[in-house]
Amino acid sequence: MPMLDIKNLTLEIDTPMGWVSALDKVSLSIDTSEIRALVGESGSGKSLIVKSIVGAIPERWRVTADRMNWKGNDLLGMSGNQRRAITRNEISVILQNASAALDPSATLREQIEESIPSYRLTKGWFWQRRQQRLDIAIQELHRVGIRDHNLCLSSYAHQLPEDICQKFSIAMALVSKPKLLIADNPTVGMETTTKVQILKLLTKLNKTQGLSVLFVSHDLLAIAAMANTMTVLYCGQTVESGSIEQVKRRPLHPYTKALLDSAPSFRRDLPPKSPLSCLDGTIPTLQHLPIGCRLGPRCPRAQRECVKMPATRHIHGHSYACHFPLHRDKP
Repeated sequence: MPMLDIKNLTLEIDTPMGWVSALDKVSLSIDTSEIRALVGESGSGKSLIVKSIVGAIPERWRVTADRMNWKGNDLLGMSGNQRRAITRNEISVILQNASAALDPSATLREQIEESIPSYRLTKGWFWQRRQQRLDIAIQELHRVGIRDHNLCLSSYAHQLPEDICQKFSIAMALVSKPKLLIADNPTVGMETTTKVQILKLLTKLNKTQGLSVLFVSHDLLAIAAMANTMTVLYCGQTVESGSIEQVKRRPLHPYTKALLDSAPSFRRDLPPKSPLSCLDGTIPTLQHLPIGCRLGPRCPRAQRECVKMPATRHIHGHSYACHFPLHRDKP
């Protein structure tokens, strides 16, 4: 049984023009000790999926799903306190734009010590527990590559560079020893050496502690370096899922192929100074979503049948949602 199991997740947003489906029947599953990448261009709904999992959705929005389970328990049927307890102890989230996500009115020491759960502290007097919190905070900062812990802990978020704030957010997410870490673009804006360090840390935690990771990004090189499986999202719809090797070797959905072709590192036969391939058009706005497959107006293989939502098909653990996949002759 998957640790996190989501089937047909739909998120509707109330706008002045009526209700629109920002997420349309998204399916996603994560097993124990799995690193799954959630891939898609900006505006495809990746962050909305993350917020739906942890319950950080405004009450006026409508969230429905055929199944949205955490270890067999229905997340949508839980109370707010039960949901927060799971988010605090078992699911940790690294949000993008860390400096904006952190509390500007508290020092980083206050924030990380507050996030340390009581079960990580041994019994003792209150001053001993205070010292334990500080020791744990310093240990986690060192794990993510922050050496000058005194400067970091005594500072406010606006006083530190963005990459240090991002590392600190990762450290704060790891203090509760979660079972699932959701990383929403954790390496955005980082230098290459720092990015490699963070990716190696997450991979090490996955291998040594069995930490499951949902890695949300559009950095295909980072994804290929650490993820086991991959789910491709377009405009709020799941278009393809499978292992990294399956998807790289034989993409079945036209959007997945276009996404891989847009990255020069995945095209060894690309001649120097040749133009990169891309799909015509742009991702539609929420107020003007096409019916059926949302890639239809941009898809080079689109036909009349594409006004209907395609069913999800499975081939040896590789799933896709397309009426005219690439392994069939073009109609």
